[in-house]
Amino acid sequence: MSKLFLVPTPIGNLKDMTFRAVEVLQEVDLILAEDTRNSGKLLKHYDISTPMQSHHMHNEHKTVENLVSKLKSGMNIALISDAGTPAISDPGFLLTRACVENDIDVECLPGATAFVPALVNSGLPNDKFVFEGFLPVKKGRQTRLLFLAEESRTMIFYESPHKLIKTLGQFCEYFGEDRQVSVSRELTKLYEETVRGTAKEVLGYYTDKPPKGELVVVVEGKK
Repeated sequence: MSKLFLVPTPIGNLKDMTFRAVEVLQEVDLILAEDTRNSGKLLKHYDISTPMQSHHMHNEHKTVENLVSKLKSGMNIALISDAGTPAISDPGFLLTRACVENDIDVECLPGATAFVPALVNSGLPNDKFVFEGFLPVKKGRQTRLLFLAEESRTMIFYESPHKLIKTLGQFCEYFGEDRQVSVSRELTKLYEETVRGTAKEVLGYYTDKPPKGELVVVVEGKK
């Protein structure tokens, strides 16, 4: 029986690829990649020659039906994103839902996801948390921040370097300057760092030292 495999890929350090992930990518008939050029480097590193096809947020609505047909015909397909676990702030949900609706087996391998190490090393409570991903860019942003101001669980956000200062400033405004914040940058990579402190302190740090690279922001819930 054909199957869709959701395969996590390293968020930085190539050594974080699992043996099983390599094996699955070698054995499937097709690999769906968010960026075939980026994923091509990973496949080359692990000597994987499986054919690739582009599958990203701009074309996934159009390709899902065709991919379901391929799976129904007997193909085994793996879906990978540029980094981390597919469908976590990356493409994957639409195809997974379509497979479930069409009784096609779906298997998600365990592996890298950026928010897990960021949460664990933040020092903030991790028994209960809420993953917010990226905040709305414009429409709905203020409404979401007002709602989250009352959230008692630890909150996790993804943010781009050029928007971090704005976001930290809004955390000071909506959550309070004394709210504890932890920003993890370039996880698993050479220049990995985690900066912890109050929202005001962390804002000051990155105002003086503009950030680069991928960012995960962990915020204390309301007490």
